Amino acid sequence: MQNTGGQSYEDLEVWRRGIAMVREVYQATAEFPREEIYGLTSQIRRAAVSVPSNIAEGHGRQSRGEFRQFLGQARGSVSELETQIVIARDLGYLRADVADPILQDLRRIGRMLSGLIRSLKRTREN
Repeated sequence: MQNTGGQSYEDLEVWRRGIAMVREVYQATAEFPREEIYGLTSQIRRAAVSVPSNIAEGHGRQSRGEFRQFLGQARGSVSELETQIVIARDLGYLRADVADPILQDLRRIGRMLSGLIRSLKRTREN
């Protein structure tokens, strides 16, 4: 975004946490059953990648309104991923000691996204 004082999306803590979460998710899903490679494994990984990707894409847009829209999409992907992690845990694909920290990270990322969205709503559009 042009009006962020030269800040890159890579400088955003929420983006960095999103990238770290993607690594966690890929490691956690590496042991899923082979028959899930095109099912739940793929869905979980896609949703995980979507979080920092939407943050980056929105940051590159021309307006704060567009940035907010992409942050909202990232927030939706967080909710989707939370649901998928719970399903994987309940199906026995993820142990609770693996799933629960990921869920905690996702909740933290969701709160950060919500705060950033609120702050952008308070800032007047240029």
